[in-house]
Amino acid sequence: MKTIRLLFLSFFAVLLLAVIPASALAGTGAQDDAPIAVILNAEGAVTPVMKEYIARGLEVAKNRGADLVILQLNTPGGELGVTQEIVTAIRASEIPVVVYVAPRGAWAGSAGTIITLAGHAAAMAPETAIGAASPVGGQGEDLGETMEAKAKNITKATVRSLAERRGAEAIALAEATIEEAKAASSTEALEVGLIDFVAEDVNDLLNQLDGFKVEMVDGPLTLGTSNAIAENVEVSFIEELLGLLTNPNIVLLLITIGVQAIFIEIGSPGGWVAGFIGVVCLALATYGLGVLPVNWFGIIFLITSFVLFILDIKAPTHGALTAAGIASFIVGALVLFNSPGTPQFQRVSIPLVVVVGLMSGAMFGVIVGFGIRALRVPVRMGQQSLVGKTGTVTAAVNPTGQVQLGSELWTAEAAEGSGKMRKGDRVEVVEINGLRLKVRKLQ
Repeated sequence: MKTIRLLFLSFFAVLLLAVIPASALAGTGAQDDAPIAVILNAEGAVTPVMKEYIARGLEVAKNRGADLVILQLNTPGGELGVTQEIVTAIRASEIPVVVYVAPRGAWAGSAGTIITLAGHAAAMAPETAIGAASPVGGQGEDLGETMEAKAKNITKATVRSLAERRGAEAIALAEATIEEAKAASSTEALEVGLIDFVAEDVNDLLNQLDGFKVEMVDGPLTLGTSNAIAENVEVSFIEELLGLLTNPNIVLLLITIGVQAIFIEIGSPGGWVAGFIGVVCLALATYGLGVLPVNWFGIIFLITSFVLFILDIKAPTHGALTAAGIASFIVGALVLFNSPGTPQFQRVSIPLVVVVGLMSGAMFGVIVGFGIRALRVPVRMGQQSLVGKTGTVTAAVNPTGQVQLGSELWTAEAAEGSGKMRKGDRVEVVEINGLRLKVRKLQ
């Protein structure tokens, strides 16, 4: 009986190994054979943060053995030097990179135009735009005539080399985006061959890419994207944080909070929290200032504004120095972030500057004013702290008696000019003579 049961179990196990895993392995094989498309989402200004994210995404795609990278792009532009590094990374990639300007309403502006052309294939969603790629200075300023000519010629040479496979019309449009700051819709870009596809979404793009031939470093490659599996590479927390620090409005707030916290720590030392917050805020703001196109002359006005706030507290001028400090703060912020030639997307909000300036003047005056007044109050300890306090007569003071202050009973005598004080009367301490209080009756 035991032998029959053993044979039955063995037969059943063989059946499971032969039938069920066979079908499962067939399904798994089908999944393993499906091409992998890694999706990167690059949104916002072209900054070192975007460059690091794209570089990390290309490395992830390589490690996963991906067949394709789709770089979904939506950017108003950014620094030309960082753009060139991104272009170099894309062109050196062993995996085909398709730059896809999306979603609807997105824009591959300025530096984004060059990144789009750098892709082994390029696509745009409907209702998107590309172009306006005229170069500006590293601080966002207009270039001088000579420097502008050099920058334009170098940039035009770059886009010509990237677009030469697309034909004369595509090259002409690419050069016009630089020379004339021209922009084109997705339909216009497709008509002249500046891009390869107009796709509704990623799935539509993958369908259109199937069978498309791209030029790689080691020769032509035909894409096979049928039934491709899309895998997203999300932006990391650190990348999100660093991206947030390239927002000029955030940087302005960090500078304001940091400086105020530092001055509070200096005015009232010992409470390390304010100093710690100040140092952290200023450190974070320094990163943003190093990335954004700023005019450092504005820092002088910002420092001057906080100095004026302090002077108005130390030597009150009925608010005149505070008003001057607020004006200096507003001018400094606008000079720092909104100098002529700075791209609109990297400018600080003027209403925010005004509101922060007014609040800084008010808050700085209130907080530091309280701190300084507290330092100026003479320290009272022991019996001297009883002067001015009130109590209740428990035994008639005529001229001596007894008074209760809080939970304590004191011998009391009437102060000069005070009459008789009966039990229950409210009195005020005016002087202390040894262990005896001098009190006067409250009216």
